[in-house]
Amino acid sequence: MSRYLARRLVMFVPVLLGVTLVTFLVLHLIPGNPARILLFGTNPTAAQVRQLTDELGLNRPLPVQYGVYLTDLVRGNLGQSYSTDSPVVSDIAQRLPSTMALAGAGMAVATLVGVPLGVLAGLRPGSLLDRLATSASVVGMAVPYFWLAFLLILLFAVKLGWLPSLGTGSPQAIVLPALALGLGFSAILTRLMRASLVEVYAQPYIELARSLGLSRRAVLWRHALRNAVLPVVVVLGIEFGTMVSGAVVIEQIFSRPGLGSFIVTAISNKDIPAVQGSVLVVAVFYLVVNLAVDMLHGVLDPRVRRAWQRR
Repeated sequence: MSRYLARRLVMFVPVLLGVTLVTFLVLHLIPGNPARILLFGTNPTAAQVRQLTDELGLNRPLPVQYGVYLTDLVRGNLGQSYSTDSPVVSDIAQRLPSTMALAGAGMAVATLVGVPLGVLAGLRPGSLLDRLATSASVVGMAVPYFWLAFLLILLFAVKLGWLPSLGTGSPQAIVLPALALGLGFSAILTRLMRASLVEVYAQPYIELARSLGLSRRAVLWRHALRNAVLPVVVVLGIEFGTMVSGAVVIEQIFSRPGLGSFIVTAISNKDIPAVQGSVLVVAVFYLVVNLAVDMLHGVLDPRVRRAWQRR
């Protein structure tokens, strides 16, 4: 297991290197001069634009700029934001907790709604409850989360006045964003949990457990659910990145000062250090969460642990 973990950690290096390279190239292909954007509104002269471009180091060849960026990155320096004139690390540190809280709340909503519905549907395939859960999951996957966000605001904030729709001023402010982010993903979990449970109940060891006189509840908790939940655990880790990327849009809709809104503002201002640092941090979190899910999968499934040992 330790060798497998070491190999996975080593693989982080080329993946993150690829992320930095793609982000760097895309940002430099976007039209617009960051220096001109920063001086917008001051009627800058061509000389002022050239001077600021030189100060930002944007007049150097792209390979040189990328090499300087990697050198600073190895030293733990993500650069200085053009817009805030603060270290990118401190800007991200201020906003990251809000984004992680929203992604975690969305994941909690998806899990608490999707898994129980999938279990109930999988226990009685073809029943009315199964058809209702399946239909609801189809609708949930078809509805875009940003459209759902507007519907939730219209119903619970505007019409009923139960929950706030903007900002982070109270604990209730995260409810609507979490619902908008998590309900769509809960539909995926419902279908996955239902299909996995139906497949597990068709296995011979379930019939053996029933023949030994175990109750329906004992069969579910001791045998069926433990094996059926494995694909769900894997998908939860994979979709964590989707939650974080979805938070970019949700934070804009609900005016939450998180990493997503920071990235959107940085892109519009062509704040290259801020965008590069933010994308890199999101990539690191995505890789770490997926590695943690793989480790948890090995803990839950002995077959995975044996596969690690053979590698």
